Amino acid sequence: MTSRQHVLVIGGGLAGLRLAQRLGPAADVTVLGEESRAPYNRVLLAEVLAGRFAPEVTALPDPGPALRRGVRAVRIDRAERLVHCDDGTVEQYDTLVLATGSNPVLPPLRGLFELEGAGRELPDGVHAFRTMDDCLALSEALRHRPGVRAVVIGGGLLGVSAARALAARGAQVVLAQQGSRLMERQLDADASALLLTHLTALGVEVHTECRVRGLAAVPVGERRTVTGVDLADGFRLDADLVVLACGVRPRVGLAQAAGLALGKGVLVDDELRTSDPRIHAVGDCAEHAGQAYGLAGPALEQADVLAAVLQGRPARYAGTRALTRLTLADGARPLDLAAFGEPTPRPGDDVVSLADATRRTYRKVVLRGDRLVGGVLLGELSTVGALARTWEGDEPLDDLFHLLTDDGGS
Repeated sequence: MTSRQHVLVIGGGLAGLRLAQRLGPAADVTVLGEESRAPYNRVLLAEVLAGRFAPEVTALPDPGPALRRGVRAVRIDRAERLVHCDDGTVEQYDTLVLATGSNPVLPPLRGLFELEGAGRELPDGVHAFRTMDDCLALSEALRHRPGVRAVVIGGGLLGVSAARALAARGAQVVLAQQGSRLMERQLDADASALLLTHLTALGVEVHTECRVRGLAAVPVGERRTVTGVDLADGFRLDADLVVLACGVRPRVGLAQAAGLALGKGVLVDDELRTSDPRIHAVGDCAEHAGQAYGLAGPALEQADVLAAVLQGRPARYAGTRALTRLTLADGARPLDLAAFGEPTPRPGDDVVSLADATRRTYRKVVLRGDRLVGGVLLGELSTVGALARTWEGDEPLDDLFHLLTDDGGS
């Protein structure tokens, strides 16, 4: 890439802005950001909802004039190398980068949308939890309705984060998880049980193996307002608020309409290049080697690699070993959680675990030969840095006890 080539980035989130920052002021870069507000870090939304951070704290570095806010790309013309926007403008590109992120998964629930007439508007009181607007709308509802009854649908990382934030704001929270345990993608059974105990202590009522069938809503003027959540067993949970935290899926509509190769996300190679060599993809919308991550760490790493590729430096993306971290506040006794790799062992793997019920700490690692392949830590994370470095570097283990105890360092 020369400084005269125009790099057009669709997406003003973490990945797109990181790429623009890494390319630097010498590059000719334009970023199209669909949201009109200043860019922010989605990772911190739960802290904003909980009232611990002001929205301003989540701000990302100001990209300056490179960012066009409140502009949505609606069509890619690959033959002419043009992107058409919803405000009628047309942007030319030499290199196009898709950083379109992901959309929240809206489950197929009865009553979620009107069958006819009103289109696909959610009933009042029903919220996804993906954007700052979602977060502020939930916060506003909590401010005017103390003791509000909130049902969170989904017991993964997003659902757990939303539930503890709502509880911190004084809501009566019920969490409905279809699976057999909380955060089943990241945690083993023992760690999930400890997490359940902690959420219960926060006042969250947790139901696992609980399938939600639909929503109950009543007409209020020309709108509908949610009143409850119907479960498959016929029981109804009364609700003033419902939070849909059922995961995310890559946002690939533009890529699909443009005829790019898709899997779960936009398929990319080790240079983050799509099936069109002039178009790249990074972040939540990208799928590399069968993996669509949906996490901040891989998005940042992909942006860094792509910046180097576009600048003509040797760089390849080989995948990211992602570490999940979460803090659950409980007054003066927060519960810190970290998980990485494969916390569930395969046949032949070795497992080493340390637990202290008094201190509410739990540490478990999975070994495959002399390699660390996964682990879970709750309550005390002083060793997570050393463990993560060993795991990320795929290094042979010399002293596991040193890594598992406080002496391992962070």
